[in-house]
Amino acid sequence: MTQVREIAQLGAGILRLRAAEVQDVKSAEMQFIVSDMFTTLASTNGVGIAAPQISESWRMMIIASRPSERYPYAPEMQATLMVNPCFECISEQQEKDWEGCLSIPGVRAKVPRYTNIKATYTNAEGESVTQILDGFIARVFQHEYDHLDGLVYLDRVESNRDIISETEFAKLMQKQN
Repeated sequence: MTQVREIAQLGAGILRLRAAEVQDVKSAEMQFIVSDMFTTLASTNGVGIAAPQISESWRMMIIASRPSERYPYAPEMQATLMVNPCFECISEQQEKDWEGCLSIPGVRAKVPRYTNIKATYTNAEGESVTQILDGFIARVFQHEYDHLDGLVYLDRVESNRDIISETEFAKLMQKQN
């Protein structure tokens, strides 16, 4: 039965492990985990989730970009499961922008990310997919990918001054509108 799982929080050991490759995404065990990932993500205002965030150390993530309270300008993207993902940069261009994380509530930080990437992954049907991602979606992909390597977005921050509370972030966003 599908359930909303507890999201691992900063300090949980599982968030610092390199996740294992998935051998068979169609196995009952993986289908159970995937189902819980979709259900858990849908219960949040997040735009992505990685298996380690629900305490499952597997190389799987879901990107589900949509406008929300946390990301009002996020583009619409159907929730997409990405198994054993990898990526390469299309250009060396990076951009610093704000990120948050379900595993680190109450905090936002400016993080440099590649703006254009080519992502390759296995989909829910076990087929290989290659996709060009840019902008916000490329940022979400790299953020979730980091979770699969035992990293969190705060590891990528260039200066502690680029870290602020969600409360201050909300004030900042109101000033910009």
